[in-house]
Amino acid sequence: MWLASGVYIIDEGNRGVVSRFGAYSETTRPGPHWHLPMPIEKVAIVNVEQQRFIEVGYRDAGRGSKVVTIPQESLMLTTDENIVNVRLAEQYQINNAGDYLFNVKDREATLKQLTESVERAVIGANNMDFVLTEGRSEIVAQIKRDIQAAMDDYKAGIIIASVNLQDAQPPEEVQGAFEDAIRAREDKQRLINEAEAYEAEKIAKAKGETERFNQLLVEYEKAPAITRKRLYLEAREKLFSSTNKVIVDAGQSAPQLYMPLQNPVSHPAAESKSPEAELTAEPTAIDKNNGQKSAGNALRPSRSKP
Repeated sequence: MWLASGVYIIDEGNRGVVSRFGAYSETTRPGPHWHLPMPIEKVAIVNVEQQRFIEVGYRDAGRGSKVVTIPQESLMLTTDENIVNVRLAEQYQINNAGDYLFNVKDREATLKQLTESVERAVIGANNMDFVLTEGRSEIVAQIKRDIQAAMDDYKAGIIIASVNLQDAQPPEEVQGAFEDAIRAREDKQRLINEAEAYEAEKIAKAKGETERFNQLLVEYEKAPAITRKRLYLEAREKLFSSTNKVIVDAGQSAPQLYMPLQNPVSHPAAESKSPEAELTAEPTAIDKNNGQKSAGNALRPSRSKP
């Protein structure tokens, strides 16, 4: 019966750590095993698949309970001498049951103190803006690497599965001022983006005008007279596109300015008038020579000299 008491079975996901007279002997895998009965050897069962958690800077009781912040753990100083409130969650597993039981005495407390120490070192090496904004992922990766390196040096048999930065905020006493600073920074970046967009637009427009001028130069070198005439006509078209006066060229005779009773050119003041009124209205011509008005056929050119 004494010999039979040395039989033991290891379940899946566990490891058996056998100690002989208190010293580590071996680690057994899942399945049936036998060891020298007490008091010669003992077996400790360690779950190596269980996900274990450590909370630094806060405590979460779960079941809808309010998260409690621990100031002595969460308040940290940055390199620009600002204080930030950081809450960190760490997840780890056991990858060597023998090292986990025999190389570190108080394993969870040691890991927690190491995590807090590494966290303060990493946060203290960066400024507050980096910690609170774009630097979160980089900071978490650095903390994980440093913790894992220290655990390997201790031969603690622990592998860090993940490190999550639950929250990083300035202290509540300066929260309002910090939010104002964030808004000012966002406004600054928005104005910079708008200025850069305006600059790009002007540069693109200048390049387009340069290319257009170069193309005109090529055409001008081919046919100078035609190109000058075309540019002249385009300039006139652009000039008169914004006016509501109509000038009729009567050939060799003097030009005559016609001012119809109902302006045929689109004008905001005339938009409310009906098309029937414009069609029935009789235009009036003004002769520039004597200033007399004549009704009737307004399209007949004047024979008077200017």
